[in-house]
Amino acid sequence: MRRESLQGVLCMYKPQEFTSFDVIGKLRGILHIRRLGHTGTLDPMATGVLPVLVGAATKACELLPDQNKCYRAAVQFGLETNTEDIWGETVSVYSQMHVTREQLEKILPRFVGKIEQMPPMYSAVSVGGKRLYELARKGIEVERPMRKVQIYDIVLEQWDEDKQTAVLAVSCGKGTYIRTLLADIGKALGGGAVMTELCRTAASGFLLEQCVTFDQVQQFCQAGTLAEHLIPTDSLFAGLPALRLNEKLTRLYCNGVKLSLGQLADVPVGENNCRVYGADGTFLGTAEICREEQILRIGKNFR
Repeated sequence: MRRESLQGVLCMYKPQEFTSFDVIGKLRGILHIRRLGHTGTLDPMATGVLPVLVGAATKACELLPDQNKCYRAAVQFGLETNTEDIWGETVSVYSQMHVTREQLEKILPRFVGKIEQMPPMYSAVSVGGKRLYELARKGIEVERPMRKVQIYDIVLEQWDEDKQTAVLAVSCGKGTYIRTLLADIGKALGGGAVMTELCRTAASGFLLEQCVTFDQVQQFCQAGTLAEHLIPTDSLFAGLPALRLNEKLTRLYCNGVKLSLGQLADVPVGENNCRVYGADGTFLGTAEICREEQILRIGKNFR
């Protein structure tokens, strides 16, 4: 199979000091495939899960139903920097700050649920047509609107009271800044806190255990087994119900014909979107179940 015709998800382990775009660039050099995309940026100093979409799977970038992510974050209390992490310039030191395990565990529930965050200046958020990090590098600080984010769970995994350090497991929705979350927890405890390490352990339904490295991808290419290590595109939509078509309806669907719901067997109940498979089991794409019009409207085609 020609590499340009490959399609699927390559679950990459992003190393430290690589941007998400760096990962795409390096993979293009290894795979010699231009059509690559990722499902969400990671800070350069973060590591972990970065799902890379290959070939026609890049069409899913704006459609992913699962935008939730999980992180393991290390935090140091008693310090504040301009980047909210250990790699920034120190702004304040809270030498008298002393957090106990009881205090930390008591305050964490305040940050679970829908909370508001102010995007950090060192972030890719645009304000007035300018990326915040571009302004920050020039020493310019601007007002940023608060953003609502969803935190599903925070678990204290490790705690060292002497060193005033902790490791937190965080499950959250899209757009959450973990370093801002940690900084806000530090403020709520009467001082400051900075992120010292960050690993994304899950993203878009993919786990750290599924990740491969650049060296492994290189080996797959040399062995001609890359296709075997691509996760099928339909896994991106595993949360949607499946709809299977017979041979006649498969031909009509592939020709762009809107199918009547009355023609279909086992139309998912209570769902507005679904995964569509052809008669031979091939994943065709996504579709919208329009009950008012009684038609199946083609969504995104992945053939």
